Amino acid sequence: MASFTRIDDLEGATFVDTDLRGARFVGADLSGVVMRGVQIEGADIDAPWLSDGDGGLTVNGVHVTPFVEAELDRRFPGRGDRHAADPEGLRTAWDTLQKTWATALERVEAMSPGTVDVSVDGEWSFAQTLRHLVLATDMWLGKAILEIEHPFHPLGLADASLEEEDFDMTVLSHQTPSYAEVLEARTDRVAMVRNFLGTATPEQLAVTCRNPHAPDHQETTLSCLHVILEEEWEHYRYAVRDLDAIAAGSGA
Repeated sequence: MASFTRIDDLEGATFVDTDLRGARFVGADLSGVVMRGVQIEGADIDAPWLSDGDGGLTVNGVHVTPFVEAELDRRFPGRGDRHAADPEGLRTAWDTLQKTWATALERVEAMSPGTVDVSVDGEWSFAQTLRHLVLATDMWLGKAILEIEHPFHPLGLADASLEEEDFDMTVLSHQTPSYAEVLEARTDRVAMVRNFLGTATPEQLAVTCRNPHAPDHQETTLSCLHVILEEEWEHYRYAVRDLDAIAAGSGA
């Protein structure tokens, strides 16, 4: 079975009468892809960065992005508040979000031992997802907004696309921590966001800071907080999706 990675440049390639049944695209850039006369039944697309501003997604001439967003907001009450623009709205959005996460934590606690470390289709396990959210908080609050000199918790988990030398993340541990240690780190970072929002003012939200991925690009404190909220909701969606799959496989 052929396998293509980031070193293979397929930009602008044309596939004609090609059998791509069962193909899997992970972390691939498919922006601007044009598909005509394709058989796509049973396809499963997950595009967390889908937005109207980037052209959205059109299926059979129908711009479907607004429908997808509306359905996700319906399925996940509180998700629609992730773009709150004032301190009180952000505080409400964060509290609702963490109550939602609490249900997932309770659910996984009631499942079979070891569930937190189960990977579905090569995705992050539940414990790894929490570790990544620790990193996201450190990146966008600790590093970008608060400008902490050494912002990264050693248990944070980075995406494979990030380079340690670019973000001074050599402090990150390469060991697998216990779930109790993960929960402790996660609880600390959740409180870190809550404490910041607790005293945030409209003026603070407008303060500019450097994008931690692209230091030459300016962000506002508000836009950094929106990234954290987006990360939280997207990874919650992934987490419950995989818990559903684990439960179905075990007959639970």
